Amino acid sequence: MQSQRYKYYRLVSGVPSTPPTAPDPPTALRAPVGGVLWSLSGDIRALLMLPAALTLQVAHPAVGAGVDEHSVFRTDPWGRGERSLGSLQLWVYGGAEAAEEGRRLRRLHRTINGTDTRGRPYHALSPANYAWVHATGYPVYRHGARYLLRPLDAAQERALYREWLQVGRVLGIHDRDMPQTIEEFWPYYHRMLAEEIERTVVVDELVATRTPVPPPDRGPHPLRLLLRACWPLLLPPLTRFRAFLTVGLMPPDARAAIGLEWTDAQERRLRRFCAVLRVVVPVLPERLRYLPRARRARAAHRAARRRAGAG
Repeated sequence: MQSQRYKYYRLVSGVPSTPPTAPDPPTALRAPVGGVLWSLSGDIRALLMLPAALTLQVAHPAVGAGVDEHSVFRTDPWGRGERSLGSLQLWVYGGAEAAEEGRRLRRLHRTINGTDTRGRPYHALSPANYAWVHATGYPVYRHGARYLLRPLDAAQERALYREWLQVGRVLGIHDRDMPQTIEEFWPYYHRMLAEEIERTVVVDELVATRTPVPPPDRGPHPLRLLLRACWPLLLPPLTRFRAFLTVGLMPPDARAAIGLEWTDAQERRLRRFCAVLRVVVPVLPERLRYLPRARRARAAHRAARRRAGAG
């Protein structure tokens, strides 16, 4: 019991048990093929959940300070978004590449340190900080699935958490630094909301509706030229829509802890929007319904099953 209490103390307080190092991510551990996470994270609707997860991450004083001081999300938002999405897809569908991505991320964060919003020293790889960034994915996926896909039953929620822990191991997160069951996760999560989470500068930027965002610098050249010309007209509704989804798809308890406003009228609009997506997306062809890496993984899985059946 004492070691369990100390584990949670370290997670909440940011006190590292050792210098911020971790073992190399294992190559054998990955999200299981055909599992809940494998099916969920490649669906295009999962893209709509990512802003809520990112905002919950940077509501942590240390994570918010690290992103504020070291990230290029202001100067290269499209590149940063593309790299983050590609990394997430590798965690789930990358196979052996997932382990190398875990090592790359730890190398990237090795020199990120400073002082958080409460005047405390932080390091990006400290167990409390690195674990929180990963932990936020579970409540956001669980909540977002209720709106955009279908509510998960109790068995699926447990499976999703087990699979998310496996992804954490690939990223190099020690088991001792993440709650190992749902029963352990929720007290940790609620304690973080009550004691650590706040409305940081980066949170305000991510939910602002007048944030200056440059036009996309990726894609076919003619499309980029068209977007650049139309950007003054497109940007205001796009930033309002982004803020709407960011706040709406965040779990209500996290939204309240951060201090983000959400009205009954907004909730009704969100439910109507998600109801349309639940009807439309499942009937789309696979090339439109799934992200490219997920689509390739699904095709490879089907081919392997056919070969196994033929054998």
